[in-house]
Amino acid sequence: MENEYIRPEDVITPISEAPGKIKKKKKKKKKVESGLSFIQFLNGEFLVKDFVIKNLAYVFFIFFMFIFLIAKGYYAKDLIKKTEKAQEKLNARSADYVESKARLELRTRRNELVNRLKKVGLYETTKPAKVIRVKRTKAE
Repeated sequence: MENEYIRPEDVITPISEAPGKIKKKKKKKKKVESGLSFIQFLNGEFLVKDFVIKNLAYVFFIFFMFIFLIAKGYYAKDLIKKTEKAQEKLNARSADYVESKARLELRTRRNELVNRLKKVGLYETTKPAKVIRVKRTKAE
């Protein structure tokens, strides 16, 4: 196979490039400079762009979720403070309970009771207690 020269007139043009069709120009996107976009953000021009207007519901949803997230953080902090205060009260009451229980045990010891009752005139018995048992019959 040898290389041949083909004249441009002999080449068949594709349908998309046919002479009767209008060629669409491809738009080149302009690169937005970072300084320009920052200025647009500051003066609020970005809010009137089509993309923002079309997605306004989504923007409001994201804004609402952001506010909800902040409120949840404050609620959690408040809840933690209340829990810590309740825990402190519980610890104080537990300490009071243990202290009161210890005092009660001291006061109700056998020798303490005997000493206090001697002042009133009651003495500890030296005879063991007797148990009286009554036998019941089925008729009664």
